[in-house]
Amino acid sequence: MRTYHCFWLLFWASQPHQSFLTPLSKRTSGFPEKEKVLVLSGNSRQDLHRSKRSWMWNQFFLLEEYTGTDYQYVGKLHSDQDKGDGSLKYILSGDGAGDLFIINENTGDIQATKRLDREEKPVYILRAQAVNRRTGRPVEPESEFIIKIHDINDNEPMFTKDVYNASIPEMSDVGTFVVQVTATDADDPTYGNSAKVVYSILQGQPYFSVESETGIIKTALLNMDRENREQYQVVIQAKDMGGQMGGLSGTTTVNITLTDVNDNPPRFPQSTYQFRVPESMPLDSPVGRIKANDADVDENAEIEYSITEGDGYDMFGITTDKDTQEGILTVKKALDFENKNLYILKVEAANTHVDPRFLYLGPFKDSATVRIQVEDVDEPPVFSRPAYIMEVKEDVPINSVIGTVTAQDPDAARNPVKYSVDRHTDMDRIFNINSGNGSIFTSKPLDRETLLWHNITVIAAEINNPKQSSRVPVFIKVLDVNDNAPEFAMFYETFVCENAKAEQLIQTLSAVDKDDSYNGHQFSFSLAPEAASSSNFTLQDNRDNTAGIFTRKTRYNRHETSTYFLPVVISDNDYPIQSSTETVTIRVCACDHRGKMLSCNAEALIHPTGLSTGALIAILLCIIILLVTVVLFAALRRQRKKEPLIISKEDIRDNIVSYNDEGGGEEDTQAFDIGTLRNPEAIDDNKLRRDIVPETLFIPRRTATARDNTDVRDFINQRLKENDTDPTAPPYDSLATYAYEGNGSVAESLSSLESVTTDGDQDYDYLSDWGPRFKKLADMYGSMDSDKDS
Repeated sequence: MRTYHCFWLLFWASQPHQSFLTPLSKRTSGFPEKEKVLVLSGNSRQDLHRSKRSWMWNQFFLLEEYTGTDYQYVGKLHSDQDKGDGSLKYILSGDGAGDLFIINENTGDIQATKRLDREEKPVYILRAQAVNRRTGRPVEPESEFIIKIHDINDNEPMFTKDVYNASIPEMSDVGTFVVQVTATDADDPTYGNSAKVVYSILQGQPYFSVESETGIIKTALLNMDRENREQYQVVIQAKDMGGQMGGLSGTTTVNITLTDVNDNPPRFPQSTYQFRVPESMPLDSPVGRIKANDADVDENAEIEYSITEGDGYDMFGITTDKDTQEGILTVKKALDFENKNLYILKVEAANTHVDPRFLYLGPFKDSATVRIQVEDVDEPPVFSRPAYIMEVKEDVPINSVIGTVTAQDPDAARNPVKYSVDRHTDMDRIFNINSGNGSIFTSKPLDRETLLWHNITVIAAEINNPKQSSRVPVFIKVLDVNDNAPEFAMFYETFVCENAKAEQLIQTLSAVDKDDSYNGHQFSFSLAPEAASSSNFTLQDNRDNTAGIFTRKTRYNRHETSTYFLPVVISDNDYPIQSSTETVTIRVCACDHRGKMLSCNAEALIHPTGLSTGALIAILLCIIILLVTVVLFAALRRQRKKEPLIISKEDIRDNIVSYNDEGGGEEDTQAFDIGTLRNPEAIDDNKLRRDIVPETLFIPRRTATARDNTDVRDFINQRLKENDTDPTAPPYDSLATYAYEGNGSVAESLSSLESVTTDGDQDYDYLSDWGPRFKKLADMYGSMDSDKDS
């Protein structure tokens, strides 16, 4: 400490200042007391005299981190006015005055009471003043001085991050930049080497290196492979004092990851793969999976599979599963064990992202052989065509063969096949098929005009295994034959005027034909032979499928003949020729001079019936009067007062009477005497009805008892008459029960329980005589008799 103090003393002695302190060193920290006075003139170094200025200093220096037990001595203040008689008092103010720095008011000695840290505050500015102790007046103006804290190397370098993370591509060249680390030192960079930091690597060699001054980390080894090692942990040291002995140091960790590049080609783990697949496998179904291994990751490990050659090049396909990077073999065409049961393929796996820098390592692809064995399965029969189209004329006889379908078992066993028609497609059973040879024939007559196309489905199944079946559609077109005669296009009913002239056209006729004509229809019109000579009209064929009716005479009389029926024969020109006779109705009417009809017997049919305006108004008024009458009647019905069923002293509107009770059936004997109804002879003459209160008491009349052989109808009529004439009967509808059964019936018992006990069998032949409605019943019971006979 003494050496350092003398150094600072000499240093300040060599600096030019206006005034200097002549400190009187009085140390309590082990330094010997020593008094030294340095007086320098402000104008010349040779002119040594005491300045007029009273203060002889302007700054002090103090080392940080003082470790002594006593207060640290800073310096001494002294004024020229101080005679040593104790009349002056020194006062200190400013940064830390009275707390961090104290002054002896008699001697002017300044001491530091606490340990100082330059990194917290390097400079303290204080003010000093000497005052008269008695008067308190200053004897010197207040002056400012500085206490500077001298730095010592008490702070180690600190990195900006505790842990650094960096990454570089694998296989990078030597000297590739990785990351830069930075450390700072809180010590004074202007004083010595306390803040001069030097970087070095403690862990991570020989893979990486660091520049000592900049902290830049670089690769130091060539061809570092991620597949061998991916993570590296490097420890970097930062040391102050320029890295010299005794300097303080700090460390940080740098985690370095090698990122992947595509430097590894895909490789199949085996050269040959084998799969087995049934011949019935559907299209696009997976056969199997193969996988080529690639040591790279992410997009550098993406693989594309393809079939390069082989006899199954067009039978199979391969796709890539993007999640697992596997090749999926699928079926592209239908397999047939009988045709080919073994396929050999060559599959290639290649990277999709190739890095040109590593092409020297070789081709980034690999190939393997795939053998696919097709297994035999029991297949359904196969038709010779996917669909059949047949044609048949509509006039063919029943059981005529219209075509044949063919199917056979594709398996090596060649099992026999049977044919059938799917009845869901032929509900009317118009067609049938020979189960042995597949010939289709008609079972009902055909009509092209009813249905032109018949679409049925034929089923072919193995006889030994009916579950193995297949279907084929058969489209049957019904060809037309000329089996329909032409007919009028509409119903013709016309008129002729009484004053008509001869050869006057009164109607034009046209015809239609349901049959189809390839060259177009050609109809011919003529009068029927019975009307050709005696008719009052003539027919002219226009040769364009129309004909005209003309008058033959000059005048007609509607009173003599009011209606003429003209038979017209229409024929076609197809083979065989079809013709029909149609009738034209001609009525004789009175006409004006322009030929406009005035009246005739058929006026009601020709002219629509009309009503005058007066008639319509009269009808409308009648309807209105009827509606008003109905409304008034309904209003009067509502206003009629009904006699209350329950008489109460309270207002009837305040009572709600409910009549929703359900009777007790036969067990309810309060209203009616069920026993009396069942036994008419036990009627009590004096017994009255208990369900109502009669206004007038009538003595009930005794009715004659029914004889045992009385017919039911007579009994009911008798009871009905008694109820109608009974004055005590209620005025509302009631239900009277007559528990009486007749003596018997001519038809005897109809119970089926007794029919099974009869000795003889029933004869149901009479059901056939009851008509077509009982035909089904007659067939059922008639077949039962035939079964018993057999």
